[in-house]
Amino acid sequence: MPQTPARRRVRPPRSPVLHAAPASSPPANNLLQSAHLHPVPSTLLIPLAARARGARYFPWLDCRDAVAGELLQRLGADVDALLDDLPTVFQVLWRTGAVKDAGRAFFAAHPQGLGANLGCGLTQHFQWLDGGANQWLDADLPEVMALRQQLLPVLGPRMRQADVDLTQPGWWQRLRLPSRSNAQPVLLVCEGVLMYLQPAQVQAVLAEFAQCAPPGSRMVLDVLTRQAVGRAARHPSVGPTGAEFCWGVGRMAELAAVHPRLRLLREQSAAEGCGWAGIALDALWRPWLGAPAYGVATLGVEDGFA
Repeated sequence: MPQTPARRRVRPPRSPVLHAAPASSPPANNLLQSAHLHPVPSTLLIPLAARARGARYFPWLDCRDAVAGELLQRLGADVDALLDDLPTVFQVLWRTGAVKDAGRAFFAAHPQGLGANLGCGLTQHFQWLDGGANQWLDADLPEVMALRQQLLPVLGPRMRQADVDLTQPGWWQRLRLPSRSNAQPVLLVCEGVLMYLQPAQVQAVLAEFAQCAPPGSRMVLDVLTRQAVGRAARHPSVGPTGAEFCWGVGRMAELAAVHPRLRLLREQSAAEGCGWAGIALDALWRPWLGAPAYGVATLGVEDGFA
């Protein structure tokens, strides 16, 4: 696995983009009830609860989310059962740290670059990744964005929001992302999304990224082992939503095999968050699972490939 570059922190300036909509807006619990979220979009409460309250269980993974706690309070949702699912709380916090590290490294190299969160839910990554000159796009299904726009409106000129359905080809152009000939690479974050799509749809998403993205672009995505496919009903947090795991990986190398421009730059297992004991367990599981039970991959689009 290639070595990752030294981490350089991009310190976000204090700015109004860090805060949720003021309490004078319509009651958020009513907004949640009227949103009529389908099973997959309804999973947005899982990472929100973990980022808001999970640090009490895993303080070394505290992501210091300045938005999640306020949003959760305004939503008035009962998330006690979600917080009882400690493995998922752990995974969300660990994943958030991995995305933050990848984003900070990217914007240290491209301070005026563009980042996009595809399937953003109610996550506000820009609170950690705003370097003062970069840009950010939050995108999700229309029903989610309608809720988000009332709770997390765009408050700065370097942010924008858009509807997206990744199962429909052509999403790159519809989001007005930079063309392949653009000199400025793009960072895409896609967490808690692809495992709910069919394998052919996931391959199409990765292929569109590879085909359209400028050289040097990055995609940070989370993955499940293929052994988890079809077993969401057993998941303590996802099961009650009715969503299903439809895609997983047998080997991490499968991700880059989708298109000749793709390269697997880094693979991480959530087990790393438990230190050496977790790393040892991950090594024991790999021969059977073929990939991390849950992990994060960083894909790159490199120069010199057709």
